[in-house]
Amino acid sequence: MDRQKWYLALAYVLLKSWAVSANDDLGIVCQEFIYETAPYPECHASTIAETPGGMVAAWFGGTEEKHQDVGIWVSRHIHGHWSEAVEVANGIQHSLPDGTMHRHPTWNPVLFQSPDGPLLLFWKCGPAPDNWWGVMSESGDNGTTWSMARRLPEHIDGPVRNKPILLQDGALLCGSSTEFDGWRVHFERTYDHGRTWQRTPAIHDGKKIGAIQPTFLQHPDGSIQALCRNRDGDGQLLSTTSSDQGLTWSHLEAINLPNPNSGIDAVTLEDGRHLLVYNHTHRNSGTPRGREMINVSVSENGYDWKPALTLDREAQAEFSYPAVIQAADGNVHITYTWKRKKVRHFVVNAASLTLQDWDGGAWPE
Repeated sequence: MDRQKWYLALAYVLLKSWAVSANDDLGIVCQEFIYETAPYPECHASTIAETPGGMVAAWFGGTEEKHQDVGIWVSRHIHGHWSEAVEVANGIQHSLPDGTMHRHPTWNPVLFQSPDGPLLLFWKCGPAPDNWWGVMSESGDNGTTWSMARRLPEHIDGPVRNKPILLQDGALLCGSSTEFDGWRVHFERTYDHGRTWQRTPAIHDGKKIGAIQPTFLQHPDGSIQALCRNRDGDGQLLSTTSSDQGLTWSHLEAINLPNPNSGIDAVTLEDGRHLLVYNHTHRNSGTPRGREMINVSVSENGYDWKPALTLDREAQAEFSYPAVIQAADGNVHITYTWKRKKVRHFVVNAASLTLQDWDGGAWPE
């Protein structure tokens, strides 16, 4: 090897070593795309769950959001790699006399691994969010095969975008919302893997405040906090709490984090802290939807947040609709839409997250 090539090789090794060290300092264990190529041009709204057989992720993919060919795709993490994605659900309703299929788009898959039970997959089907309906399926083999799709009862949507939580009494509490009469949040629960349901009334009228897609935090006193997407103006994230296991909820109140009318997800960690993945941007901050930066913040109480990571940032690009869970080994897994073209996956060591100070002004880079 000549001297020039030797120096280039050495520089590469040092650069790679520095990058790994820098990621270690930030708490990043792994970052990757779940797939590189797909038989469709666009994807969105990923979800992730840990099964006894490993991680499983799902998302919707097709020509574009709202197109009739959009289906639900699933990939499993096997032997250190993500499997080729398989379409496990679509919106085909019936065949027409001319041999074509009457089909609707599918939306917003949500995975949940039942303890000692099946892996549940919820999604929405219908022409648009204001007239879609809830559908579900289940897998007894860690996402390899799935039962026949089952439509949920009338007026039940299931978890509309974010994962549910399991309550002490065995109920699966789902954060849901509707968009046909203003954007309104309500909550649903099931005790039997989605066969029967209970639903609360909407917790607000959808006129003064438009909120959807709640995600849950759990507090030491037994209360549950839900953070919600806010459709209004250059809004802030909205919060509501329940002290009776999700039966009744407080009025929605804004917290001091922005929300450019974009999806969020959160998880309460084993050590009691709360971790939130979201867009720390405003609607007018680059793209029409303000989704050109996606962030991780951590809080001790669910209201006061500190910056931890910026996962992606690029002017006029879109990084959106995150999903987050904490795995049995303590690592945090995050997926999100990358430019509507791919699903990006991060693994983060939550204990190693380097928090930054924030005075309420510009968010740290």
